[in-house]
Order: sequence, then C-alpha cells, then structure tokens
Amino acid sequence: MKPAVIVFPASNCDRDVAVALEKTTGKAPAMVWHADSDLPDTDFIVLPGGFSYGDYLRSGAMAARSPIMRAVVERAKAGTPVLGICNGFQILTEAGLLPGALLRNAGLNFVCRMTTLRVENSQSMFTSGFYEGQYVDFPVAHHDGNYFADDETLDRLEGEGRVAFRYVDNPNGSARDIAGVLNESGNVLGLMPHPERVISPLLGGVDGLSFFKGVIDSAA
Repeated sequence: MKPAVIVFPASNCDRDVAVALEKTTGKAPAMVWHADSDLPDTDFIVLPGGFSYGDYLRSGAMAARSPIMRAVVERAKAGTPVLGICNGFQILTEAGLLPGALLRNAGLNFVCRMTTLRVENSQSMFTSGFYEGQYVDFPVAHHDGNYFADDETLDRLEGEGRVAFRYVDNPNGSARDIAGVLNESGNVLGLMPHPERVISPLLGGVDGLSFFKGVIDSAA
C-alpha cells in the first residue's frame, strides 16, 4: 500500500492523516504539495481537512484548482481510491468528483464536537470495516459542513446506495442528515467528520482506526 496525502496552504489535518495512515499501513505516506503537477506511484489519495487558502472565495474552491488536482481527478477517474475529509470533501465537490455542495452550517456557527454516525452502506471499500447500521463516533470541526444537493440528486444518491454515513444528531443542517457520500464508481468518498482524530483511546476513541484499517485492507 502506497498512500499519499495532498498538502494545501492552510491544511491543518494533513499530519493527523499521515499519522493515521502510518499507523495502519506501517509506512509514512507521501506528502504531496498542492503546487506539484504529478503524483507519485500511489494506491490511495487523501485530501485532508483544514482551511485551504483560508476558505477565501468559497471553501475548497481555490484548492480544487491547484495544479495537483488535475492529477488527482485523472487518478480518481482511473479508479484510484480518493478520500476527502472535511475541507477535502469540499474540494471534491468543487472539483466535480462528487455531486452537491457544502454550505454554511444551518446555525451559522463553527461546530466542533463529537458526532455519532450511522453506517448506511457497508459494501463500499470505505465502510468495509463496519457493518450496515453500525453507529460510530467521529468528531466534526467545520463552519461549512451543510451538505446540499437538489432532490433529484439526493434521490439518486439514496437509490444507488451512495450515502455512506448519516448523522444521528445532525450538527450542521445537512440534507437528509448526510455525512459522507460516494461517487458512482465507489472509489471516491467525501466525509465531513474526522476519522483521523479517533485512532487511539488516548484521542477519545478508535472508530477512526477501524475506518482506516478497512479502507487499507480493501484497497490492498
């Protein structure tokens, strides 16, 4: 397994993801700067959380146009697994790899707390470490995590089993309590909560460790 983490200006979770990946793969991931135009040989790409470009213009909009994203889009379309966490989810929608958009939280406040999610589809590579209907706890930390899509798109996501995770106690107003969505091929996941922050009892939980182990085992 050769994972890679994309590093954008003002990313603040890239090192957390790197620790989670090294803990589950036994090797440090490649850290790829956003201004690079080529990706190394990699089996798994992660767009981390943070506030790329200070959320200027629109969260994820500028990062989605970084040079490295052309290579990320090409790899994703070729089948390489791509995970976008929080700001990474925003970037994936802005890059056109996932439908919908992440709007300002319904309460207009920054939300930072533990949330409980329900696993909606355990058949994807990103949810293979869980069973359908399982409850897991991941923290959130965002100001623009309110997932929005039109009803036709939401119906399609539901009908195709592309809702991976759903909030039990919706912290941001996301449509139909959606916390994570898959692309049509199932190799791209956008996830607003942070699994990389719960990979040890010392961090308050281990559900994130199960998440990454499941992804790595499936990708391998």
